[in-house]
Amino acid sequence: MISGIVKNGRATVNVIFRLPNQPDFTIEFVIDTGFTEFLSLPPEAVTLLGFPFVYDIYANLADNSSVILPVHEATIIWNGEEREVNVLATGRLPLLGTALLDEHELVIQFTEAGLVTITEL
Repeated sequence: MISGIVKNGRATVNVIFRLPNQPDFTIEFVIDTGFTEFLSLPPEAVTLLGFPFVYDIYANLADNSSVILPVHEATIIWNGEEREVNVLATGRLPLLGTALLDEHELVIQFTEAGLVTITEL
């Protein structure tokens, strides 16, 4: 089970990243059920972390505009296991999308400091 809290009206969870020859570290992500990919991070963070580029994709944004976004690969710890995921280099906030929620139950207590849980089905 993965747990987090509601902060400023946003459901958040910490995601653990694994880089070669470095200690694991966490980044807090906002859960975005309108985002169908795995994760997104600001481009500056992706560059700083050195995630390898994989390919570009066309994306349709919330304002209905279309853009081309670079996709990078990262290793995370999800439910206690290493997992390779795509990270889109875009936006200002780290976002967690529904691709990571596949085969999971998401429960959010929508109140400040409410509990957020993600449980594998």
